[in-house]
Amino acid sequence: MRALGTLILALQDQDLSLGPTEPTGTETDIITLVLNAGWVVKTVLVILLAFSAASWAIVFFKYSQLNRAKRQSASFLDVFRKSSRFSEVQAVCDKLASSPLVGLFLSGYAELNAQLRSSGGGESKPSGAASRPTLRSLDAVDRALLRASTTEVSKLEHRVSFLATTASITPYIGLFGTVWGIMTAFQDIGASGSSSLGVVAPGIAEALVATALGLFAAIPAVYFYNDITSQIKGFTNEMEDFSMEFLTIAERNFS
Repeated sequence: MRALGTLILALQDQDLSLGPTEPTGTETDIITLVLNAGWVVKTVLVILLAFSAASWAIVFFKYSQLNRAKRQSASFLDVFRKSSRFSEVQAVCDKLASSPLVGLFLSGYAELNAQLRSSGGGESKPSGAASRPTLRSLDAVDRALLRASTTEVSKLEHRVSFLATTASITPYIGLFGTVWGIMTAFQDIGASGSSSLGVVAPGIAEALVATALGLFAAIPAVYFYNDITSQIKGFTNEMEDFSMEFLTIAERNFS
């Protein structure tokens, strides 16, 4: 027991003699790694941050646009199905201009009126009349609706392709920064002549920041691209249904 006590006291004296542990000077927090990175890696990080910021801006803009279009499309369909005259529907189009269905209706309505005027008819009406005007070509109305549908889909898809570009290219940009950083780290190891973990780890960690930031930009871009594309597909189906409904009314009342 006396020998054990002597050993414990000796260890305590040794710990006290060592004093507090000094920092090793190999800080590896993210900010320090970025600040210590070379100019190539810093350029890569700036590019990735720009891609990420632009992607998030597009995401917020597109969700705002799609939500507004969804609300106004529901209101427009309600008015369209309750109105007895196309002119009544046209009166609310300015207030619901964010809906892609408004573009389809205005295009079909313009083609409908042009044909009825050329045939000597009056204003287009969904409700039947004793001497109703007759359409010259229902296919022309269909083509007008198709052109308008293509235009509206293009508006909805505007800038969405940038998300796909971000999702596909940023991991490679980050990988380039990582490869370059590792090359630099190995050069520093060769210059210092030491391959200990304390020398190798900071350089490797600094290089891997670029890959991490590339994935940080790419992963949300993939998710939101797929979600926005799915919503646009829903609008496309809704426009196809509306076109068929419009053509059915036109054929029933003006042919």
